[in-house]
Amino acid sequence: MTLIGIDTGGTFTDFVLWQDGGLRVHKVLSTPEAPERAILQGIDELGLDPRGLALVHGSTVATNAVLEGKGARTLYIGNRGLEDLLAIGRQARTDLYDLQPSPRHPPLARTLCVGTAGRLAADGACLDPLSPEDLDAIREAIGAVDPESVAINLLFSYLDDAGERAIAASLPSGLFVSCSSEVLPVAGEYGRGVATWLNARLGPVVGRYLERLGGGLPGTRVAVMQSSGETIAAHHAARQAVRLLLSGPAGGLAGAAFAGAAGGAGRLLSFDMGGTSTDVAVIDGEPRLTMEARIAGLPVALPMVDMHTIGAGGGSIARIDAGGLLMVGPESAGADPGPACYGRGGRQPTVTDANLVLGRLDPAGFLGGRMDLDRRAAESALAPLARALDLSLGAAALGIVRLADEHMARALRVITVQRGLDPRGFVLTSFGGAGGQHVCALADALGLREALDPIHAGVLSALGMLVAPPGRTLTRSWAGPVAASGDREVDAALALLAEGAIEELEAEGLGRRDLDVESSLDLRYRGQSYTLNLPWRGLDATIESFHDRHASVYGHRLGVPVELVQLRVRVRAPARHLTLPHASPNRAAGPIPSHELTAYGLTEPVPVYPREVLAGAGRVSGPAVLTDAVATVWLAPGWWARADPVGNLWLRRGIATDDTGDHTILTV
Repeated sequence: MTLIGIDTGGTFTDFVLWQDGGLRVHKVLSTPEAPERAILQGIDELGLDPRGLALVHGSTVATNAVLEGKGARTLYIGNRGLEDLLAIGRQARTDLYDLQPSPRHPPLARTLCVGTAGRLAADGACLDPLSPEDLDAIREAIGAVDPESVAINLLFSYLDDAGERAIAASLPSGLFVSCSSEVLPVAGEYGRGVATWLNARLGPVVGRYLERLGGGLPGTRVAVMQSSGETIAAHHAARQAVRLLLSGPAGGLAGAAFAGAAGGAGRLLSFDMGGTSTDVAVIDGEPRLTMEARIAGLPVALPMVDMHTIGAGGGSIARIDAGGLLMVGPESAGADPGPACYGRGGRQPTVTDANLVLGRLDPAGFLGGRMDLDRRAAESALAPLARALDLSLGAAALGIVRLADEHMARALRVITVQRGLDPRGFVLTSFGGAGGQHVCALADALGLREALDPIHAGVLSALGMLVAPPGRTLTRSWAGPVAASGDREVDAALALLAEGAIEELEAEGLGRRDLDVESSLDLRYRGQSYTLNLPWRGLDATIESFHDRHASVYGHRLGVPVELVQLRVRVRAPARHLTLPHASPNRAAGPIPSHELTAYGLTEPVPVYPREVLAGAGRVSGPAVLTDAVATVWLAPGWWARADPVGNLWLRRGIATDDTGDHTILTV
């Protein structure tokens, strides 16, 4: 079977093709106004017949719709007196000590909120039953506001969903309907309501996009990456659109774990630097999951890969603020017009322009020579900023890059040092189109002596789509002391939760016997707000594991009852057994640079090496520029690199030189 993984980014759309046991990679500029156009263009340029093609897609459609406020017109239905639940939120301040906080605009207009009956008590007892008149009033409200979708979120519906099902059944046909008891059946009406409203708001947008994509690819089996790291068939994806918010980044982490394992590294500190943003995460064997993610300021209490995102990418725009200080990002030049050096009409200086002016990018070898970079355009874009700072072009460019580096280093510290993790216990792993240009600087900032730039790093998210398994990660509330439950009771509840996921995967053509079920519990001490997730191994063993984990994370254990808060199951099919082909070894004494560049701050020319010539050829010392068809690595002075058998680049602090100090190649 011909498999293709596709990641739609803010600047480029990436392709990784698996065919006849080999990999091909490709990039085209993204088309944000219609993302499917770039996908169809890339498939055409690869010469592929859509019939018989299996496509796994990481999409930014859901994310962009949330960030840009372009979702479907959605009516929110809650219980009477709680119509404004999403506007009130948790009343938590973003800045606790700010006495004059900026006004927080509600996510939806008051006219799009309706209150009704069907209210339950905390024990599931009905306090205010639904009546035919209530259903009539809901239909009248729909006629008045003419929504495209409806979100239904009744109190304690995770205990009994009869009220939500009755409302959904009474609605006019043609509406996209999301019920909180289906989207996120857990305690916490605000988090559940946000997830349900987002799902309803995004469903029609994602559905239309997937229809356009499918229409342009007749005969192609399309799957979409979920935020939790598993894939879902396209015909199911629109119904669960809120699970696609971190679709592309999840693919990147899957690709990083795959490439790291191929090189013998399991504990990775990853940073994915694209054109618009940088995502950083910790991978310990596999990516970690969280249910406390936030998108556009809204909590999304669904399982997602645990990462931290900042607005620093190759397209991040540099400017001077009102106080005369240099700023980089979060605004981005995107794909259109893109950085000035792309020659598409960009006029503002970006991080990519700065790297080109510094001599860290090969203007004739960008994307394997398929795209020429315009150095003069980059210099023209930087010139006004340099004059305002009273700096040379090179010094201004260096300031831009160093500031971007500091933003990313700070993000890496957030997910390590601020969480009690020592970054020195991980291998810094760079990917994304711009990651390799900054990896040495970030390693220096964190005090690391080793880093990894994986094979196909510039399209690693697309590679991750291919190795990610089909699956579902589901949760359900189960409130009460653990001691009040028995092993058999918990086993039965977990099996019931898993059965829904298994049935969906069977509908995608997967065999029940091939599916793997991982069960876990979210536990806490009585009186706590936060939980720890523990694998389910029976009550006694799981409780003991909770005490040990709590002591490890928080430094103490308590002698109070342990509460079971949520059940969680992860049902996955086997991952595709793809193997990275070994690179053909270079039998020469050492790789020979294709040409040289002039780099700012260095007196000697900097050699440029095509990455493929490093295979089996020993070490190359910095400074050097290492290029391939999808990305560029800046090997800084004081660093050296070698390629492993599959083509991963291992970068290490230290200088490989001869007695004269020249930048030479040393054989291994």
